[in-house]
Amino acid sequence: MSNGAEPPLLLTCGEPAGIGGEIAAKAWEALRGELAFALIGDADWAAGFGAPVARIGAPEAASAAMAEALPVLHRPFARPPAPGRPDAANAPAVIAAIETAVALVREGRGAGVVTLPISKKALRDGAGFAHPGHTEFLAALTGAARPVMMLAGPSMRVVPTTIHVALSAVPALLSEGLIVETGRILAADLTRFFGLARPRIAVTGLNPHAGEGGVMGREEIEIVAPAVATLRGEGIDAFGPVPGDAAFTPAARSGWDAALCMYHDQALIPLKALDFDTAVNVTLGLPIVRTSPDHGTAFDIAGAGRADPGSLIAALRTARAMAARLG
Repeated sequence: MSNGAEPPLLLTCGEPAGIGGEIAAKAWEALRGELAFALIGDADWAAGFGAPVARIGAPEAASAAMAEALPVLHRPFARPPAPGRPDAANAPAVIAAIETAVALVREGRGAGVVTLPISKKALRDGAGFAHPGHTEFLAALTGAARPVMMLAGPSMRVVPTTIHVALSAVPALLSEGLIVETGRILAADLTRFFGLARPRIAVTGLNPHAGEGGVMGREEIEIVAPAVATLRGEGIDAFGPVPGDAAFTPAARSGWDAALCMYHDQALIPLKALDFDTAVNVTLGLPIVRTSPDHGTAFDIAGAGRADPGSLIAALRTARAMAARLG
């Protein structure tokens, strides 16, 4: 475990009515002898999930507390949360937890930010939250020009070039410049955070069979292939367009370190099929480390004691490893 010299990871409370508190308590039980983290949220709420809780006044106290109790930087909620029933009154506290975590990490008092799942509707209803999600909010807080969402699991790393948009909107949004920009950030941060000197990036096509020479669409010819050529011209080991239905076979995966995909489900379906319980959401392109579990609030099982902490445990371990690479 951390010897006290290293800053702890900072875990934000997420949606209090979801499974975040439960998996935080389970992650503490699993990791208390391995690494240090502090949960930012309501200590009374955190104490309701079976783990002993230590209220700490500063993140520097997390390491000493970790062995015996879950360290909590107490930030009270407006109302006691009810499992499965998000309350918009608690939205300001959820947002403040994210802001606090980012500020502490930027001050050098936290190693990285790990976020528990939020309810964007509750944040919008209760605090006018205008961002599509965590990723865009973190970019605004840190001044990052272009955040990139990468999902990483034991079997693969994937990046969707377009994210939370309707499938019908994807062709119009794709451009050579967008693919090139995403590929640059992906390559740079695979080196910065994951130690890959020259990462191999498979770039998928948009259409079936990667367009089959223009028979089923020209995006591969007019957009994807030129983007791959540009990336290769900059010394990035990118190749493609690779047909989306062939990119994720075991043999194909052995030939790349990350897949740069054209849309959300093209990237996330294979990842979740193989690594659902252990996948991690990593935000690239930020000046800080940020990871999160690759799942949502799970209101349907909140309060039932059945939530699997595997993805959060992986997110905490990944964040610690990324922070260590930054020195």
